[in-house]
Amino acid sequence: DKTGIVHAGIGKVSFDAQKLAENATEFLNTVIKLKPQALKGTYVKSIYLSSTMSLGVKIDPKSVDENI
Repeated sequence: DKTGIVHAGIGKVSFDAQKLAENATEFLNTVIKLKPQALKGTYVKSIYLSSTMSLGVKIDPKSVDENI
């Protein structure tokens, strides 16, 4: 959206944990690859994962990739 928040689905209930982890990793890598070259500083400030009707779980961005 216009404030830079990205919402995306990464799986379904029928997916196993390994497939969800792979999809989440691929999604984050794609977002990082789309970072504009001219942008300096922190690109991803926070990451939250949640199911449709649950609270979000905060993920440490540094644990996902060092290029964030």
